[in-house]
Amino acid sequence: MVAAASVVVAVGTATGLLSALDDGGGGADQARPEVTSSPLLAPLPAVTPASPTPSASKSPSPSAGTTKAKKASHPPSPGATKPATKPEAKRAPAQVSTRLYRYPDSQVLDWVGAHRDDPRRPVIETEIADRPAAVWFADFSPSTITARVRAVTAGAAGAGRVPVLVPYAVPDRDCGGASQGGAPDLGAYDGWIDAFAAGLGSDEVIVILEPDSVALADCLSPAQRTARFASLARAGRVLKAANPDARVYYDAGHSGWNAPAKQAALLRQAGAASAASSDGVFSNVSNFHRTDDEMAHDRQVLDALGGPAGLGAVIDTSRNGNGAPADGEWCDPAGRKLGRAPTTNTGEARIDAYLWVKLPGESDGCKGTPGTFTASYAYDLAR
Repeated sequence: MVAAASVVVAVGTATGLLSALDDGGGGADQARPEVTSSPLLAPLPAVTPASPTPSASKSPSPSAGTTKAKKASHPPSPGATKPATKPEAKRAPAQVSTRLYRYPDSQVLDWVGAHRDDPRRPVIETEIADRPAAVWFADFSPSTITARVRAVTAGAAGAGRVPVLVPYAVPDRDCGGASQGGAPDLGAYDGWIDAFAAGLGSDEVIVILEPDSVALADCLSPAQRTARFASLARAGRVLKAANPDARVYYDAGHSGWNAPAKQAALLRQAGAASAASSDGVFSNVSNFHRTDDEMAHDRQVLDALGGPAGLGAVIDTSRNGNGAPADGEWCDPAGRKLGRAPTTNTGEARIDAYLWVKLPGESDGCKGTPGTFTASYAYDLAR
């Protein structure tokens, strides 16, 4: 996920910075199957309203004159956009949905437990640690992925809540950038997705399928891009066939990246317009673009995409409370704030949920080691 929208740095894939607790998901699961920390996505520069370009977030799409953005989710925009420091318009804040699952074992929870006397702890605990967030699976581990996914989905089912899972192992992810890695080839990836799907269970689950995989595909040759999109379309079908209650969303980049018509054309090739593989699109992963801008972008993408009327969008609001920096900075930029609370009750047409996909407080690599929880950064976001 390079300079386009928002780059995800897949750190901790070997060490498993996060681990899932065994909440009674079955004897086949190990006690604490490891999951990876949320990768660092670098934003790409955004374009003008007429032709948006990627901005800094997970794997942004590359744009002229911009540095590699974290993965295409939130790249900086080349043309100046709205002031980054201007907070979103005041409106009643969304309440945390009791339907979303708060993963019981994470870096922020580890920090809270180990720093009860830290004066920053109450704010970090209340504003970040107590909120439901996504669980990333960013390493290629075919032998353990089923048990690790099952540990999360079984825990969520036991609590009567909905987990948000992020499979992030497509080959050539991030175009060789900070979050490079993934499966060795598409054949291996297809097998990994099959194993991932086997752990989904039968209860409702939200799947954020491969951030930056669509918006950040410019580095691939036409043949490679066609093959990747075919594999992504297959992945959606496999996930939904394994669990009909799984809601699968595809990469729409973000409002500062590709123009909606261009992104929709790519998404259509990747299977996002088919009810057999898709429930819609996601945007702003690891990025900072305003929620209102993302809603407008996503609706335009959905209109251009076509497909079933029920297709919707989910938006990563974990760090977009003050919008994207005017200078396009994506690496732990100063002045950012938490965005709207995670909820599946948005009150907005075609917007299915506000989610915290990027885990707030996990550094992009400037205020701390990439992918690790940094208390000072978390506190600045939350206070």
